[in-house]
Amino acid sequence: MGSRSHGSEALLAELAVVARGDAPRQRVLIGGLGFGFTLAAALRSLPADAQVIVDEISPAVIRWNQGVLGELAGQPLADARVDVCEADVVDRLRHGTERFDVILLDVDNGPSALSQARNAWLYRDEGVARLYGALGPHGVLGVWSASSDAKFVDRLRRARLRVDEHRVPASGRRGKRHVVWIARR
Repeated sequence: MGSRSHGSEALLAELAVVARGDAPRQRVLIGGLGFGFTLAAALRSLPADAQVIVDEISPAVIRWNQGVLGELAGQPLADARVDVCEADVVDRLRHGTERFDVILLDVDNGPSALSQARNAWLYRDEGVARLYGALGPHGVLGVWSASSDAKFVDRLRRARLRVDEHRVPASGRRGKRHVVWIARR
């Protein structure tokens, strides 16, 4: 986690929300709070009646965003549309029955570079199938990654998702690039 290069995290939210379109009362699930840049970008792109649930496994990250780090992204946790949960998005998806218009995942460095072994489930066939099931009609899944992963894209397509891979700048216009997958139901 770092605050210097966050352009790709913002593009994750912007690309996914734009792909979903201007539907009213959108429900959005964000897996991973980080420094709040993905959340802030989603809020800028969403209508006033949207509901955004953020699952963050680390209580320290939530506290930092409620305090000293919150200013980096413009205090997105203070927005009335946001409900932050000290929870693991893997548990919500694995055991839940909720449906969302948009799901944004920024919980790892991608399918091939896991920060926690249990997150591998999200990127395997079972996790991808559950992600598909958690998307409402015309739902959009956005996934951030440090690098491309052809096997993950194949899994998304086998789950009947239409996938676009975007190589986006980590920050600014030049330098390191990250990958954002936008998968539509």
